[in-house]
Amino acid sequence: MVCIYSKSLFARADSSNAAFRKALMLVGVPKEIKNNEHRIGLTPAGVSELVSAGHGVIIQSGGGNGIGLDDEKYRRAGAEIVATAESVFSRSEMVVKVKEPQPSECKMLRPGQLLFTYLHLAPDPIQTELLVKSGVSAIAYETITDDNGGLPLLAPMSEVAGRLSVQQGAYCLQKAQGGAGILLGGVPGVQPAKVTIIGGGVVGLNAARVAIGLGANVTIIDRSLPRLRYIDEIYSERITTLFSTTQTIEEQVAESDLVIGAILVPGAAATKLVNRDMLKGMKPNSVLVDVAIDQGGCFETSRTTTHANPTFSVDNIIHYCVANMPGAVARTATFALTNATLPYVVTLANYGLSSLKIDRHLLAGLNIHRGSVTFKAVCETLGYDYTEPRHAIAA
Repeated sequence: MVCIYSKSLFARADSSNAAFRKALMLVGVPKEIKNNEHRIGLTPAGVSELVSAGHGVIIQSGGGNGIGLDDEKYRRAGAEIVATAESVFSRSEMVVKVKEPQPSECKMLRPGQLLFTYLHLAPDPIQTELLVKSGVSAIAYETITDDNGGLPLLAPMSEVAGRLSVQQGAYCLQKAQGGAGILLGGVPGVQPAKVTIIGGGVVGLNAARVAIGLGANVTIIDRSLPRLRYIDEIYSERITTLFSTTQTIEEQVAESDLVIGAILVPGAAATKLVNRDMLKGMKPNSVLVDVAIDQGGCFETSRTTTHANPTFSVDNIIHYCVANMPGAVARTATFALTNATLPYVVTLANYGLSSLKIDRHLLAGLNIHRGSVTFKAVCETLGYDYTEPRHAIAA
């Protein structure tokens, strides 16, 4: 039996070819250990899909407790529950996670094993070095592509992060949180807050949707005129659209109460679009939310924070730079993410690395393979020799 998801991805594959016949695989899901990260790589429904396709699944005990998915739900779906992360990593042929592996997890990976998760390697030389040394084949959610030029496994978390960025920014603007004491939507007779969003992609558009709903005055800045036209057609006079230049950014940042950094260069380090000098012209106690922090951040003064200690101040400007922002709404984020990742998990379980040989979009997700770095932007940022992914898996 081949799962329906795999059929959709491999409609053109020759199923009679021995290279693409389904082989049983043991899939492991460890408990996430990043600060305040309660998401999990598979839901019980995902486990059921894998088991029905003939695969085995092991789940670390307590992995889903934070979002109401207890061990018994996973047992009923057909998973084996194990006590430790070591058991998951040592036994699994493919490890499915949410966030990038922490150093202790990287050291448990082994040659020939598949790792399927968010990686964000460009701003993370330590993780990259450890994954190279491990010999693992690491496939990154954030660089898998689709026929429309999109990033289908990044999109759901971008939607969550975009909407959440306004919610968190509004909270940070409250006086008790160190902000200027501004209500985002104002009230009759009082001007609403000005929100500037740098980047009109999935994050930016979702941020704008929430900011408009709360009654804020919203501006989106982007370099793509077609994208700006699209946004203008949808929202008309409710959003001001501006073409991105250094001068435009500086002027809009100076006028804003909340600035959201929502840019993306797939797989690469984010460009620093707001420098420290610009902070000096901003309103005191205004707020910067850097959604690009996973890729190093798009504000010069950004540094990674956690849900336990999410903000810091530079030049009287509040910075919110939590790297796993969707983890704040872990249940919503888990279901949104696994809805998107499950077809790929099943395909990789069915066909292993052979699936990358015929699906260029899945191949685009391969960032590291058996000691080689196979994503060009990571090589350019961190100084590794680039190995073309198709050549890497052929070898």
